[in-house]
Order: sequence, then C-alpha cells, then structure tokens
Amino acid sequence: MPVQAQIVAPQRYRASYGRYLEDFTVGDIYEHRPGRTITETDNIQFSLMTMNFHPMHCDAAFAAKSEFGRSLVNSGLTLAIVLGMTVNDVSGKAIANLGWTEIKLTAPVFPGDTLYAESEVLEKRESKSRPTQGIVTVHTRAFNQDGIKVMEFVRSALIPKRGHGVEDKIAN
Repeated sequence: MPVQAQIVAPQRYRASYGRYLEDFTVGDIYEHRPGRTITETDNIQFSLMTMNFHPMHCDAAFAAKSEFGRSLVNSGLTLAIVLGMTVNDVSGKAIANLGWTEIKLTAPVFPGDTLYAESEVLEKRESKSRPTQGIVTVHTRAFNQDGIKVMEFVRSALIPKRGHGVEDKIAN
C-alpha cells in the first residue's frame, strides 16, 4: 500500500509514495523491505563524514583486539539506515518528523550484517492546531539477518490528511 499509482491520464500512472493519516491503523505492523546489508565502506565513509573517528569504526587492527574481534558499525549509521527503511511506509508523505525517543541499541552491528525492520503503529491522532494534519507515532524495531534485535526506537511524524499533502498540490 505505501507506493500506489494514481491515474493521471488514460494508460498513464504516477507513483504515490507513503501514507496519508487515514491510512494508519493503531496496531498495524509494517515490515520494511528490502533489507539493507551494511558494508565496511558504508561504515568508514559515514564515520569519517560525521567526524566520528572512533577506532572501533575505522581501524580494523584496533577493533580486532576488542572483545568483538572486529569493527563495529557506527550506531549513527545504523539509526540512519533503519530510519530510512521506514520512510516508504511511515513518513513518505510527512510534513515533518517530530522526534525520536527511547532509542535503544540492543546488540552490536558489524560490517556485512543485513538489517530488516518493522514499525508498529502506536498512536494516531488529529492535530489540535492543524486541521488538515495529524500525528502518527510508531515503534520501530530492527533485526539482523539472524533475527537478533539490534535497535529500537519510537518516532512521531506530522502526516497530512488525504488531499492535503505536498504532492496533492503539485499540478498534473
């Protein structure tokens, strides 16, 4: 349901990304696919780009001497990838992210791991100050290829009602 096609002319369709407020139901769980394999290059580039020079992320010889015996994926990268995996189902039509809470790193992530994620709709309500929008809160969990939970967080986003999204205002 997150990517839908809108008929714009005979035999012509336009992709629609994300969900409107009306499309969310408390208790629904969205399994985000495809998964994402994190490479050593992803990890080093993200770590250096964000000025996180911790040797556990970018010095394999150092990391080999740690209790893990190898490099760890930068947790900021893990969060960014998992968040990105949710956009299609949760916030593709969002006006704004309102915040993340309860971010928990529950197991290490290593280069070569493949992540999968799911989000459960915890709450949906109409905005008190914006009649054409509402707030959706989800609990996202991420798992590695072995089914081990590696991360979870709660996120809220401001979502438009049908007919009031940015793409609804774009001329055909």
